[in-house]
Amino acid sequence: MAEHRGEATEAGHTNRSRLYDYVDISDAGPPETVDASTEAERRRRAFAVLLGEFRRTPVLVPLGEGASPDSEGGLLTADFNGVRFILAFSGEQALARYAVARGEAAREWRYRTILGARLLDVAVPAAGVPCGVALDCADGEDGTVFPPVRGVVPDEVAVDVDGATEDVA
Repeated sequence: MAEHRGEATEAGHTNRSRLYDYVDISDAGPPETVDASTEAERRRRAFAVLLGEFRRTPVLVPLGEGASPDSEGGLLTADFNGVRFILAFSGEQALARYAVARGEAAREWRYRTILGARLLDVAVPAAGVPCGVALDCADGEDGTVFPPVRGVVPDEVAVDVDGATEDVA
C-alpha cells in the first residue's frame, strides 16, 4: 500500500494510498444544486467504499507496552469519550508520524500486520467494551475513524443496535 499521502516524489509524480483517494471522495463539497439527503447518501456510499477497502487491506497495529508479538491481545488503544479505539496505521511512515507526534520517535515500536477485517470482526469484539478502529490518527483530517456502529463492526458489539432488534426477512 503506498504511503505517501499525496506527497510529490522526486520524479514529480504523486503517489497516494488507495484509502486516501476514498477519503478525498468523501470530503468533496456538494454541488450547489444537490440537496442534503442526496449529499448524505453520496457520503454513505463513499464511506462504504472506504470501509470495504480497509477491510481488504493489511494495516500496522502497534503493540502496547509489555505485549508479546505472538499474542492477539496487547494492541495499542486509546479511549475517547467512553469508546476504545484500536490504533492502526496504513504503513511505517504513518506510524512514524504518530511516534513523532507523541514525542516517542526514538523508541522501538513493535507492531503486527493485521487485515482490517480481522480488526473489525475479531479484535473489536474481543475488547469487551465499545471499540472501533482509528486509522492514521496522527494525520488529522486525513485519518479515518471506523466507529463501533452497525455495518462497521459486528451487530452484537455495535453501540447503535438495541438488544431487542427484529430480524429482517
